[in-house]
Amino acid sequence: MTELSGKVALVTGAGSGIGAACARRLASAGAQVVVTDRHPDGVKEVAAQIERDGGAAIALEADVTDPDALERAVQAAVGTFGRLDLAVNNAGVTAGREPVGTTPAEDWQRVLDVNLSGVFYSMRAEITAMLHGGDGGSIVNMASVFGTVGFAGSAPYVAAKHGVIGLTKTAALEYATRRIRVNAVAPGFIDTPLLHVDGRRQRGAALLAPINRLGTAEEVAEVAVFLLSDRASLVTGSVYLADGGLSAR
Repeated sequence: MTELSGKVALVTGAGSGIGAACARRLASAGAQVVVTDRHPDGVKEVAAQIERDGGAAIALEADVTDPDALERAVQAAVGTFGRLDLAVNNAGVTAGREPVGTTPAEDWQRVLDVNLSGVFYSMRAEITAMLHGGDGGSIVNMASVFGTVGFAGSAPYVAAKHGVIGLTKTAALEYATRRIRVNAVAPGFIDTPLLHVDGRRQRGAALLAPINRLGTAEEVAEVAVFLLSDRASLVTGSVYLADGGLSAR
C-alpha cells in the first residue's frame, strides 16, 4: 500500500512498542517518517529497519517534556523532507500502582509531564508546521481505554489520558475549518515493554479483555494509520477504542 506517498509523518515515543509499530506502518504506506524518542538507540534501529525495507526515515532523540526539543524535531522534519503532514503523539510512561492518598507527588508530576504536557507540546509544534505548509494535516494522539473509564491504583495515568482526550477534542474543534484533523486512539492492554513488568501482570492483563488476549502494537498502528489517512476524511474529534472489548463490560 502506498496511500500515504508524498506525506511526511512524525512519531513520538517511536523507539519501541506502539510508536515503533506506527512508524513502520506509516513507512509501509509510503510516508517519509521522522522517528523520535528520548532513547536514541531505539529510534536509530527503527529508522534503520524502515530504510532496509525501502522506506525513508530519520531518527531523532527528543524528550517530549522539553518544548524546544519538539520544535527542533518538527523543524528537522520540514528541513529534511520539506513539510509535515501527519503526526502520532505516542510517548508515554506509567507509574507504580498506588491509591490517590498515597500516590507520590513525583509520580503524579512525571506521568502528567510526559503523557499530557508532552502531547500538548507536540501538537503545538506540529500544528504550527501544518498550518505553515498550507495543506492541513492529520494528528493522532495515543490515549488509552483508561482515558474513558477509571482504573484503581493508576490516578496519574488515568488523569493524563482523560486529559489527552479532552485536548484532542478541543484541538479538533479549533482546526476543523483549517484542514487539520485531530483524533485519538484508546488502546487497552497491549503487548509492549510498558506491560512487561513481570509475567504475572502480563497474564492477568490478558484476562481483563473479553477477547482473552493482549492486543499487539501492530493492531493499534492499523487504527492510527487509518485515522491519519484520507479514508478517515470525515473523522475528527473522535476517540477510537482498540481495547479488545474491555470497555464494553
